[in-house]
Amino acid sequence: MKIGLYFGSFNPIHTGHLIIASFMAYHTDLDKVWLVVSPHNPLKASSSLLNEHHRFHLAEMAVQDEPRLRVSNIEFSLPRPSFTIDTLTYMTEKFPTQQFVVIMGSDSFQNIPRWKNYEQLLANYEIYIYNRPGHEVKDTYGGKVTVVDAPMLDISSSNIRKWIQEGKSVRYMVPDTVWKYVAENNYYKG
Repeated sequence: MKIGLYFGSFNPIHTGHLIIASFMAYHTDLDKVWLVVSPHNPLKASSSLLNEHHRFHLAEMAVQDEPRLRVSNIEFSLPRPSFTIDTLTYMTEKFPTQQFVVIMGSDSFQNIPRWKNYEQLLANYEIYIYNRPGHEVKDTYGGKVTVVDAPMLDISSSNIRKWIQEGKSVRYMVPDTVWKYVAENNYYKG
């Protein structure tokens, strides 16, 4: 089975994430897409992160009725901060019959030389890149790269958090189940 791993903080998960995950699952040769909730991205500040278990639960609610999408908390039990190459190495050992592909935006791919052991990642794993405006893929750094034109929404988790703090509605930007759960639990209120 060929599984796309879509890493992210998902803080919170939103419709833009789900469109990309679904598009990759149904419009490429991937059999499934796993959204890997990262406890802490080493290239981002962790101060605004909702508890990882809450973020995982919100992501699970968002994909509960989608058979080709799954949420993974595999990084919760690995050393922190989470490095993609370490997670991939672990997953390849744990699931030797699966073929893993990394899914990322072209903006993230531009930073790949800053990633831990990025040469090993590029040599051993395919990468499916979805285009982000203003971040054209000009160099593949020798990797097995496939650029996919997935539909994009100009939406971000940081804006969603900001709007929640301002008391503005984020309905339709996140799935209804997530929207209701965030409101009921006063997440991101500050």
